Amino acid sequence: MLHAVTILLSAFLLFLVQPLIARIILPWFGGTAAVWTTCMLFFQSILLAGYAYAHATNAKLSPRTQAILHSTLLAAAVATLPIAPGDAWKPTGDEEPVSRILLLLLAAVGLPYFLLSATSPLVQAWFARARPGENPYRLFAISNFASLLALVAYPFVVEPWLSNSQQVRYWSWLFAVFAALCALLAWVSVRPAPVRVAASGPAPKPTGTDYALWLSLSAAGSVLLLAVTNHITQNVAAMPLLWLAPLTLYLLSFIIAFEGGRLYKVEVQWSFVLVWLAGMGWVLADPDLQFDLWIQLGMWLSGLFVACLFCHGELYRSRPRERHLTAFYLVISAGGALGGLLVAVVAPLLFNAYHELGLALIAVALLAAIRFAPLNAPARYGSLAVLLAVSGAAAYDALRLQRDVSVSARSFYGVLRVKEYGQPDTPGHLRRLLHGVIMHGEQHMHGPMRTRLTTYYQATSGIGLALQARRERPDIRVGLVGLGIGTLAAWGRKGDVFRFYEVNPDVIAVAQRQFSYLADSAARIELSLGDARLNLEREAPQNLDIMAVDAFSSDAIPAHLITKQALAAYLRHMKPDGIVAFHVSNRFLDLVPVVGRIAKENGAHAVVVYDLGGEGEDKTQSDWVLVSRDPKALEAPQIGAAKPVVPDARPEWRTWTDDYSNLVQILK
Repeated sequence: MLHAVTILLSAFLLFLVQPLIARIILPWFGGTAAVWTTCMLFFQSILLAGYAYAHATNAKLSPRTQAILHSTLLAAAVATLPIAPGDAWKPTGDEEPVSRILLLLLAAVGLPYFLLSATSPLVQAWFARARPGENPYRLFAISNFASLLALVAYPFVVEPWLSNSQQVRYWSWLFAVFAALCALLAWVSVRPAPVRVAASGPAPKPTGTDYALWLSLSAAGSVLLLAVTNHITQNVAAMPLLWLAPLTLYLLSFIIAFEGGRLYKVEVQWSFVLVWLAGMGWVLADPDLQFDLWIQLGMWLSGLFVACLFCHGELYRSRPRERHLTAFYLVISAGGALGGLLVAVVAPLLFNAYHELGLALIAVALLAAIRFAPLNAPARYGSLAVLLAVSGAAAYDALRLQRDVSVSARSFYGVLRVKEYGQPDTPGHLRRLLHGVIMHGEQHMHGPMRTRLTTYYQATSGIGLALQARRERPDIRVGLVGLGIGTLAAWGRKGDVFRFYEVNPDVIAVAQRQFSYLADSAARIELSLGDARLNLEREAPQNLDIMAVDAFSSDAIPAHLITKQALAAYLRHMKPDGIVAFHVSNRFLDLVPVVGRIAKENGAHAVVVYDLGGEGEDKTQSDWVLVSRDPKALEAPQIGAAKPVVPDARPEWRTWTDDYSNLVQILK
């Protein structure tokens, strides 16, 4: 019982700390989804270190020495609590983010996470020593169940009810309880083990082929998880919390595979694996299915589960005897870390688009061909046919991604693509900037049409009305959070100053080289590289007439830009009658009440502008909330059609602050 409780609590804390710490540091690095990918790399790497520690201490140390060492480390980890990174770790500008995030995480949660990571293989080894003949691998299924519980509990229970500081405090208390239980179990395990039954025989030592197989199966599942997550969240649907589904299915496949081998029977299920691999290849390559949301989500999520069940089922099928348990888990962890490294670090360096999804499918199909070949002739030839089909689909997809794309750039912040529409030197020639399924601007490239306002920034939009209300003033100053292609610069007149804040250097490069709004503007253009919130907090007051905050159209909204403290930072830079314009268009999130509440908390007033767009493909429907401390600024004739935002329209909603936000609550 003590073994199960200790593993359950350790795995729960292990997965709970991941979104917790990522949520704290997310605002420091632009609120980008790549922060989560980098965190995953760190967690998988420390997991590997924890498994290596478990293997080494179990193989080299006596039970008593192991108990002394582990208890000492647990006490040291408790002494480092609570786990909260200090402000000194905040970036100061354009430094490389990956290494800084990794060092920050190491300092903040390194030792506690390391010990939590070591718990599952250690406790299973102690269990095998204490109860020879019983199956310790079922404890791994319990561990993954607890991980799944934490994963689901965080967005639906923990985040909606607890602030960041409360989450840190309660997690630290639970870790102290875990440390006491684990130390107790370590000393209980020092007692002499029962005599093993001689009939069990010697445990054969794993071969190099075994290690290679374990590493490959684990890495393939890890890469496929991250690749599918990137694909469906950035290329299929920018839907909040969608990242939760792939990770849930990944853990569920581990639970089923290691439950005892009763639910994964390769002799029966090989055909399902091949059918789903072929289906994923078809969906990847067929352009007619690219915009069918439910086919895309259904195939990728079900296919991920089937493929991971194959990888993890084959891991369990090839598991060693209990004596080599910790080495087995060490190699599995190494495969997971290798997968994270390939997706988070290697792929952005090698590729200018998301090609790792096709490569992951090829890897899984190759492993299926190797594992299914000995079964029977249909499995052998079927797996070879699927391998060839998936390879062809991946190659076709790689070529398709470059079609009509003049520029493709990949970095820590994701993939940017510039696509061409229409014939050059004709009125129909358009150029668009895309980040996954989100369009970040378009420009007519033909002659005088280049300065034409497009998409969300028309004269009838909220920001358009605010700018028109200031047209009678000369030399206005405008701040803009989020550059896109610089469309709003077209509003600039001689003597005006338009200052853009942009976290992604690739966006600045693309806006300057592929689009002409910045160069064509009569205003003076200023560019500030780095997270807008951090830069604004460091700068002297800018005395702005208008500020546009345009960063909430995707699924991973940067919540730190829409809090009570964030608005206070914006208002510090505004003239007394200045207007802060929040672009809140979002298919899935109701952001209007959030802005209304933070405006009230700052003693400001808010109105909402619903622009239905108009005829023509370059006129896009948009929603804007305009905020000002001076109510007369929002009563200008140009803004007369705007509707006041009732700040208490949703009284059950708490005000968003730097310490609290609730994404689930504002889902439409």
